[in-house]
Amino acid sequence: MESEARRTTSAVGRRWLADRIGAARELVTGRPVSLYAASVLRIGYGLLYLVFLLREFPHRAQIWGPDSPWTPALAHQLFEQTGWRSVLTLSDDRAYFELCYALALVTSALFLLGWRTRVTSVLFAVVVASFHGRAIFMTDGGDNLVLLMALYLVLTACGRRWSLDARRKRLEAVRAGSAPEPARSPFAGQLRDVRTTLITVVHNCGMFVIAAQVCFLYGSAGLYKVQGATWGGGTALHYALNLELFRPWPALSHFVDQYTLLVAVAGYLTVLLQVAFPFVLFGRLKYPVLAMLLSMHVGIAVLMGLPLFSGAMIIADAVFLPDRFYTFLPRLWRRAVRRTGGGWAAPEQTAGPGVVPAQGRPGGTPGSPRRVALPAGRRDTAPGIGPASPQVPPKSG
Repeated sequence: MESEARRTTSAVGRRWLADRIGAARELVTGRPVSLYAASVLRIGYGLLYLVFLLREFPHRAQIWGPDSPWTPALAHQLFEQTGWRSVLTLSDDRAYFELCYALALVTSALFLLGWRTRVTSVLFAVVVASFHGRAIFMTDGGDNLVLLMALYLVLTACGRRWSLDARRKRLEAVRAGSAPEPARSPFAGQLRDVRTTLITVVHNCGMFVIAAQVCFLYGSAGLYKVQGATWGGGTALHYALNLELFRPWPALSHFVDQYTLLVAVAGYLTVLLQVAFPFVLFGRLKYPVLAMLLSMHVGIAVLMGLPLFSGAMIIADAVFLPDRFYTFLPRLWRRAVRRTGGGWAAPEQTAGPGVVPAQGRPGGTPGSPRRVALPAGRRDTAPGIGPASPQVPPKSG
């Protein structure tokens, strides 16, 4: 009896383990996850780096070009120790540098728009790595995060949504819908299935690595702050607001620093959010946490003058929002536009004599802005509404 119960328990345990393994396999190989989040990362980092290059356009030669105090010879000496590479150090010619800068702007724009994303994602990673390595001592945490995300996005299918590639695929599907499907050999079908599965696995692993990178970043930053006496005493943000190097608007920093209690509470809340962030990702508590982190990064960008770092972190947080959130946004926007348009209707569009109020069509949305005009001299009744405005029949001669 005891051995039978033991065998039953063992069978149940094996079945449970097999189910978990099957669920994990389906999660990794079944379908690509977070396609909208990957597209948001592509658009965000492409736009962020494009704006960054345009902002530094007047100073490009002093930062990365021939006029930089960090000469290509010094950069090569550092590369021999670190193993880094940069296409900007292949030549000292100014024309070559200007060509590289122009190609970097074009690559960032194409990556933002999602044109031939498989190729442009690799080129974008090369651009970010080259500019990062050329002026390594002028970078900060924001540059490091952009570099990591540019490398990770090469693994993802970040052009499946909200891109020129997605638009081209839709047009091709429409054109192919009327054409007969060409016959394929079984071997070609198997190769296609293997390719699809491989792309799905690589994409899902890339998105997991991005999420893990953000979790490690927040967790390590929070644990590092816990060790500091200033964070434990609640005075860390007071000192940060009085740093000359990170105070673009001294009057604003001084105004915020006057509220000592709020500054101390903000410091403690920052540590709590960063330490707890990896543990709240599997529930609804992550939404208010992400909202508070958004406000924190906006404050860093404004008060400390670090827009690149804050922008990189805000974009990285978008990986934790599900696809249903991004698909809900367009519907919410259309609903808001529809309500705004209905509330500010023009006077000539209002119902008048001889006009039946808006009716719902079969399969359509009730209250659609379609009106039916009745001919003069007719008196009809719409179902469920009542008689229309009566028209006085014309008198006979």
